[in-house]
Order: sequence, then structure tokens, then C-alpha cells
Amino acid sequence: MKLKNIIYGMMCVAALGSCSDKMEYHEYNNYDEDFVKLNFGNVGGLITNIYLSMDVDFGNYSGAILGSATDESEYAYSGNQIEDFYNGSWSPSNAKSSMWTSCYEGIANCNLYLEKFTGLTFPELALNSDYAQQMFRYTNYQYEVRFLRAYFYFNLVRQYGDVPFSDHILTAEESNTLSRRPAQEIFDYIIAECDDIKDKIIVDYSKLGDMALPSSPAETGRANRKTVLALKARAALYAASPLFNPTDNRELWYRAAKANKEILDDSNGFAEKAKLLVEDYSSLWSKDNYNDATNELIFLRRATTTTNSFEGYNFPVGLENCKGGNCPTQTLVDAYEMKDTGLRPDELDNYDPYYTNRDPRFYLTIAKNGDEKWPNWNTVPLQTYQGGLNAEPLSGGTPTGYYLKKYCQTAVDLRAGTASKTYHSWITFRFGEFYLNYAEAVYKYLGSPYATDNEFTTSAVDAIKVVRTRAEMPGFPQGMTNDAFWKKYQNERMVELAFEGHRFWDVRRWKEGDKHFKNIVEMKITKNGDDTYTYERKVKERSWDDKMYFFPIPQSEKSKNPNLEQNPGW
Repeated sequence: MKLKNIIYGMMCVAALGSCSDKMEYHEYNNYDEDFVKLNFGNVGGLITNIYLSMDVDFGNYSGAILGSATDESEYAYSGNQIEDFYNGSWSPSNAKSSMWTSCYEGIANCNLYLEKFTGLTFPELALNSDYAQQMFRYTNYQYEVRFLRAYFYFNLVRQYGDVPFSDHILTAEESNTLSRRPAQEIFDYIIAECDDIKDKIIVDYSKLGDMALPSSPAETGRANRKTVLALKARAALYAASPLFNPTDNRELWYRAAKANKEILDDSNGFAEKAKLLVEDYSSLWSKDNYNDATNELIFLRRATTTTNSFEGYNFPVGLENCKGGNCPTQTLVDAYEMKDTGLRPDELDNYDPYYTNRDPRFYLTIAKNGDEKWPNWNTVPLQTYQGGLNAEPLSGGTPTGYYLKKYCQTAVDLRAGTASKTYHSWITFRFGEFYLNYAEAVYKYLGSPYATDNEFTTSAVDAIKVVRTRAEMPGFPQGMTNDAFWKKYQNERMVELAFEGHRFWDVRRWKEGDKHFKNIVEMKITKNGDDTYTYERKVKERSWDDKMYFFPIPQSEKSKNPNLEQNPGW
């Protein structure tokens, strides 16, 4: 297991996630323990380094996102490593192990901090005018670190199932002899940690009163009470899901419903006039989302520098310096229902693409043939039909007939001479997810999408209605069978959370990989002589094996630690 004893960081942020347009950076070298204990800033640098281990996905696979290993999208270039997930090249020696490495490094740094850097008093700084405020901030660090350690363990258990566990600094011998701890024990640990720190960690950094630092704006990039409750709620849902709960233990669904209710209740999320969801869905991923969508966004992982690489990977090919990349599938497009009826287009009598009168989230997430001003400096409507300006057979031309909008900043210019960059923020937790999580858990616990009881007074369909109302979509109909509800719920989750990193894991925790990941559907568009279009659906097969519910343990780790048993099938 790759566990570092001490990492003080190469690029550490003094005020992580502040509300300013630029974050302040300081260089730190690998100084010793005494240096870190000198002042508040040095300790803060170590904390920030741990935050920087949190995951994002702005094209982690040489431009491809994890969604392109699912039925959400297809990467336009063959030979990209994202294909390993579905072409048989995935293996213990090609284990996609960056999460293993980054999480255990993060856990090691958390353990280091909690053993070496708590309980300090900084007496030489006691006469400083901001000493009380700095000590208040410092005292809170330990709870942030405990949250981060639990977060890293969640990412590990989600990906590998049973994983090695340690809550203290390990010797090299210890790290190479640990056995895997059962997944449910890891979930229990995560939930217990969250319960222990939820009332100790800062509730809201914008409401610190006399404990606010006089010269600093309120911070939006640090864990607070809601962040802790969000991790607990997500972990409880995963623990109850079929992949981790094969006996369908009803008590685990109760725990999940209760945890997701807790975070919503904490912000009056079920109140009649609750305003947890922002009106503008696209503001969730705008460059100013940390200001514009604060009601809904619980925690963001903000990129540390301005970039335009995500736009370069995903803006339509045929435009200057644009590569086309993660192209939404027709499978995903079909999930966007008709606005008036709430029916999928393939549920209508005479199926065709029906690009008009669709769920408004479709137009904000996906760029289609004929769209204008995408990106906003493009003066020619998109041509994604065969032979069009932005289509096959151009290298990188969309194989699906669509391009990605979500997370792309339309104002980013990639043309020589006018090129621009901007900040990007990855959504880690937002309230839209937790309405859906609650709906799933309470449905599974109570056994009906319409059921309530004395504790859970909001039904699954009513929780989902909150999300759909924001999208200007009709609520779920009355009288659905459980099977019909489950299908519609999964569809809603695919649409609402598209490209936010959920689909890859949702299908796995549901144990429905053989249903959703064996193929995708592309749309091949032909322009006719009379300026009409012909649409041809093309099914593209992919490989799925049930061993893929969990990642393989990296062979390099097994070689160092013989106690690491391999996941089944690998």
C-alpha cells in the first residue's frame, strides 16, 4: 500500500475556496515537523494539501471522462484508455489505480495530522490581534480532516468493496501486511465518524461572527456541517444498495432514508417554500457557481488554476483548436422526456428524435445538430450530420450525433489571438442529489413510491417532484406500479445528475451493469437533398462482465502485500 509518512505539499492554498475570483497560493517545501508547527499558515498548508487529493473528473483519462465508460457518452477518438473499461483490457496489471493511490495518500496525511498536529497552542502568537480567530479556525481543522479521511474511505469502498483500514500512522511493515476490512464495516465507520463530528465542525463559514478573520472573505471550499451530513447520507445509500446489501436488509434502507432526510431537514428541505434548488440548472456548473448557486451547492472541488482544457477536449470538432471528445449518446438523449407529458420519446406511438418540447435540461446539457452559438463565439449552426462541418468523417467528429455542453463554459474562446481561460468547479455534493437519494431510500424502505409513515412524511414521488418542478417537468403520475416507478426513478437520476460522476457508480451499486452497460446507441444523421434529415439509430456493443462491479486490486499492491485478496473474477 502506498502510504506516505509526511506530505506537506508542493502547491498549498492559504485560503482554500475563498469567494475571491483568484485563490491565493504559497509554495511549500518538504519541511520538517517543527516547521509546520511554527504558525497557523504552515499547519493550514498541510490541511489544504489534503483537500487537493479530493477527486474531480474534467477528463481524467487523457480527455475522456468516466461517463464515457457508461451509457452517458462515447469518446470520439479510438484508442483512448477509457475503452479499457469495456473492451477487455482492464486487469490487475492495468487496474486504473489512481484512486487507490490518491486516497491512501490522503488517509496517510489525515492520520499524520491527527497524531502530530492537533492540540497546539502557538503561544508565541498569543499577542496577535487575530489569535482567537486563528485558534478557532485551527481547532476546527481536526474535524475537517476527519471528514476528509472518511471521504477517502468512501471512495475506496465504493470502488473496491472490502479495503484495508487504518486510523493511525503506519510503519512500512504494517502497511504491507494489512488485510481487507469488510465493506459494511467501512460504511459503518464513515457514518459513525460523520455522526461524531457533525455537531463539532463549523456550521457555516459565512456566519462566524466575531470568529471570522477580519481580512478574509467567507470561505466556500471547506467542509462544514452540511458537507459532513452529505457524505453520511451518500454512504448510507450505497451501504443499503444491492451491491453491498445482497440480502436486502431493510434496516440499511431505513438508515439511508433517515440520513438523507437528516440533511434535507437540516435546511428545511421539505418545507413548503424551501428554496434549496436554484432556478437556473446551468448555474450549477457556471464559472461563478460558487457564488450563483450557493443555495443548492453543498461542496465544490474548485480547480486551482484557470484552464480551457475541458472546453478544448469537448467543444465541437471543426472549430479552431476544438477536439470534440465526450459525446452524449442517443441512449442518454432518449432519457429526456417530453415536457408536456413526461413520456420518453421512445414511449410515443411514432418514434423520431423529437428535439422540440423536451425536458429543458436536455438543451442545457447536450448540443445537437442545428444548435446556434455553441460555443457562443461560433457563428455557424452545428452540423453533426454525416459530412457536416462538425461531424464524421472528420477525426474527432461526434460518433453519436451530439456534443457535450454540461461543465463546458461557453464563453471560453479557443481561437488563436482571442483565447481565454476560466476557473472550473467540480460538484461534489448538491441538494438535487439528496432529494433523489431520499426518494430511493424511502421507497425501498416503505415498499411503495407513495407510502409515508410518522417518521417519513414525504413520499418518494413527492421528493422527486421537487427536482422535476425546478426542471419545469410534470411530477410522476399516480398509480404507478413499483416496477414502473423504479424505471422512471432511474431515468430521472440519469437526467438530473448527468455527467456529474454518478452514472458509473449508480449502475454498479444497483447491480444492473448487464442491463445498461452492454451497449450504447448512437444517432447517425444524414442530410437529404431537400434539406430534411434522416435519423438512423445504431447500436454499438460493449463488453460487460459482473466482475466489473468492483475494480481489481492493483497487482503492484498485491505484490507488496500478500494479505490483499483479489476481487472475484480478476
